[in-house]
Amino acid sequence: MPFGAECQTDGSVRFRLWAPAADQVVLRLFDGNDGDGEQDIGMNSTSDGWFELTTANARPGMRYAFRIAGERVDGQQTVPDPASRFQPADVHGPSEIIDPNDFLWPDGEPWRGRPWEEAACYELHLGTFSPEGTFAGAAKRLDQLADLGITAVELMPVAAFPGQRNWGYDGVLPFAPDASYGRPEDLKALVQTAHDRGLMILLDVVYNHFGPEGNYLHFYAPQFFNERHQTPWGAAINFDGPDSRAVRDFFIHNALYWLEEYRFDGLRLDAVHAIADDSEPDILTELAETVQDQLGHRRLVHLVLENDGNESRYLTRRPNGMAQWYQAQWNDDFHHAAHVLMTGEQDGYYADYTEEPARLLARCLAEGFAYQGDPSPFRDGARRGESSTGFPPSAFINLLQNHDQIGNRAFGERIASLAFPEAVRALSALMLLAPSPPLLFMGQETMTETPFLFFCDFGDDLADSVTEGRRREFQRFERFADPQARETIPDPNDPDTFERCRLDWEALETDSRHREWWHFHQELLRLRQREIVPRLAGMDPGQSRFEAFATNAIQVQWRLGDGAALTLTANLSDAERRWDALPLRLASEALYLEPAGLGDAIADRYLPPWAVAWHLASTQQRQESQPPPGHPQQAGVDSQHQEEAEL
Repeated sequence: MPFGAECQTDGSVRFRLWAPAADQVVLRLFDGNDGDGEQDIGMNSTSDGWFELTTANARPGMRYAFRIAGERVDGQQTVPDPASRFQPADVHGPSEIIDPNDFLWPDGEPWRGRPWEEAACYELHLGTFSPEGTFAGAAKRLDQLADLGITAVELMPVAAFPGQRNWGYDGVLPFAPDASYGRPEDLKALVQTAHDRGLMILLDVVYNHFGPEGNYLHFYAPQFFNERHQTPWGAAINFDGPDSRAVRDFFIHNALYWLEEYRFDGLRLDAVHAIADDSEPDILTELAETVQDQLGHRRLVHLVLENDGNESRYLTRRPNGMAQWYQAQWNDDFHHAAHVLMTGEQDGYYADYTEEPARLLARCLAEGFAYQGDPSPFRDGARRGESSTGFPPSAFINLLQNHDQIGNRAFGERIASLAFPEAVRALSALMLLAPSPPLLFMGQETMTETPFLFFCDFGDDLADSVTEGRRREFQRFERFADPQARETIPDPNDPDTFERCRLDWEALETDSRHREWWHFHQELLRLRQREIVPRLAGMDPGQSRFEAFATNAIQVQWRLGDGAALTLTANLSDAERRWDALPLRLASEALYLEPAGLGDAIADRYLPPWAVAWHLASTQQRQESQPPPGHPQQAGVDSQHQEEAEL
């Protein structure tokens, strides 16, 4: 890694800092944790803004900082290492020298990862997931997740942030696991514990901005930012302007660092639609290609995007079906359509899904995105997205909840507090058995009503403005038009706001309602792994069909990788739906029915409210069910849709 402090084989430590706006850089070494006994050693200016020093006076466990002198600094400024591997005294304190080789990974056959088709994802926030709120606390709960049927754990960002509480998206030192969760070796132990249980573990990373407190780059490396591009956080990170090479390398090496040094199975890149880059190749492409070149031949590594722009080109597949750059994208279209169906909410971006939510959901299931270049009413008619019909279902992660969709609500309500249980059961049964990888947010498996609020721990100068800004965000909603109503929105900086979000595992384990939900999710996830997952590899894109045949009633059919036909029939409303003929043929054997007894209703050509039926026909069953030439079509199947029904 060309940045930061690197332990050398001869016992010395090499320090490198890119500080193109600095006139002088001095390395400060601290012998003790209390800051006593520091040594100041001048660093050598090399070329292109780099300062470098190798010294035998430094050793692992010592703390260090850089003292900067330059025209942008009033006198001198002491700053932590932007590539610090650990910040024991928070983001304003000195960094700690870490020798990655001090952690001993177990001997034996190395972990090679799992195919992406097996992914059933679980997103968690380390500070609120366990009573301890640490890496070690999360490791204690992995047995429960494996028993549930989860195969991929995704951590919200862990990069060092200011204070003791944060979602993680305000990180300012992207190489340093936050000290509030534990030490670097504790995070590595969490990764190893996951692998020991057969779980993939992915990390959420933020490459679109730095947090508002603790970012010292402006003092000595303003070239990290490009004023030509503006984002919600100010000037964009400089991926395409002068001196951008060092900036691009900083983030590419960060991706490699988490994947190599910590052995994560993949990364989820946050909000890449907020990354501004007009260069060719852009940073997303170069990063993905570097990861594949460096690691792709050794083990399975999965890169995932959050991209509101629905730019499907990043999901391009190679001729062998493997991802060329990114394995999958969080499918917000699926969430929004499902949320409208379950709750009837129409505020904000949900307005794009209010007219035909079931049809849009069916399009997500069959084709990936609901918006594939279609005009968006929420965006004043601007077109959003690119065609996604040429991609396999594995390229789209479906979800009913995540940190954003819960936490961006004023009171952090989960779906259990917003929708009837019958609606949640129906959409859960739909999501968990569909070919696309499903994602659960922590606590969803028990339908906890514990909120997930926005919380942080900024310094006094910033705390008040963040609290007021949070409440101002909601003034456009009718219920918060009154300033007194906005005062009821929890203060993000109040420690109690954070504590209210911590999962109560004791209640989840003793309440029968929560246990019923847990077994419901376990049954579906086990059914998925047994019947669906083995058939997903080799699925050809463009072989799925969908129909909306009554108000909020849909059918979707996929041809799986082994040639089997998987068919979903669902009534996603609170009213009974009847028909003269189903658009798509059903297999004689049902895979899963919700509610029980649904088979008789389908035979009588009606679906009760919130009904979901899954049918699976093997290749042989499909062939045997085909009528001979000239034979009347099966009752309940419209002949004009026969071609779609037979796939």
